[in-house]
Amino acid sequence: MGKLFEVIKSGLATSVQDLGRTGYQQYGVVVSGAMDSFALQVANLLVGNHRNEAGLEVVIMGPELRVLEETVLAICGADLSPKLDGKPVANWKSFKAKRGQHLTFGQPQSGSYTYIAVAGGIKTSSVMGSKSTYVKAGIGGFEGRYLQNDDRLDAGEANEPLGKLSGRGLSDSLVPDYRSQKKIRVIPGPDQQAFSEEEFEKFCTSTFTMTAQSDRMGYRLEGPEISHLNGADIISDAILPGAIQVPANGQPIILLADRQTTGGYTRIATVITVDLPYVVQKMSGSELQFEAMSVEEAQQLYVEREILLRNLSLHAGVI
Repeated sequence: MGKLFEVIKSGLATSVQDLGRTGYQQYGVVVSGAMDSFALQVANLLVGNHRNEAGLEVVIMGPELRVLEETVLAICGADLSPKLDGKPVANWKSFKAKRGQHLTFGQPQSGSYTYIAVAGGIKTSSVMGSKSTYVKAGIGGFEGRYLQNDDRLDAGEANEPLGKLSGRGLSDSLVPDYRSQKKIRVIPGPDQQAFSEEEFEKFCTSTFTMTAQSDRMGYRLEGPEISHLNGADIISDAILPGAIQVPANGQPIILLADRQTTGGYTRIATVITVDLPYVVQKMSGSELQFEAMSVEEAQQLYVEREILLRNLSLHAGVI
């Protein structure tokens, strides 16, 4: 397709992301990828892409982008008041954008992270099997960094004629409600034995606040101190997305997309995959509560979400 966007204003931290750089943690390479993988996958399917195609991750304060070639876009995730030439466009629905039009964002209405998918995907070099940006190492995405003013992005070839891709949408009943005060479901452990039953109960019945010291690596929480039985340190072990570490100060940290590959603090619980979007979409000052569930229940919820995404893929013709 060629040139897609010219960046007029870069926004807070706009980057190219897919589903991450998997298979390299054993070498110390961070996974990265979209903070809200569900939103990115749906956005891709709405414009006829495969689920793992690269899109733009937009954080709280969005960019201003000038469209350089007619295309079809979809914006999924946080509602950051997107507009095309000043006219509001709907989230979770694909729409046509013409050459010369400007895509802008305004006041955040709900959530923190939103995703712009384009028919054909963002065209950029793959590094270790992924186009995801990892800024700290300067790899992936657009020159290994967040977008800057005057950058120009390329797009791949759309899988279908643009006329067939525009106007697709996700059913309202399937759109996540990021304003929901639902408890975040977690699987206990893997270091639950490092805490007494009383301290784990405290973790599950207390309210924690997301602090300003939160980023793509992890969200730091503030609340009642969670005490250890024999100290916070463990032999360094693998870190999964959603792992909740409790360091010596007793304040939990939820580890996310840019998490380190291994860590040496006790992990009291792990956020289940289907609830990770409800964590990452929270803003500084938001409150979180946790609820324990079994591995089997978490797996069943994951299977149900995967069936949904595969059905959407079938309807989009990209299986």
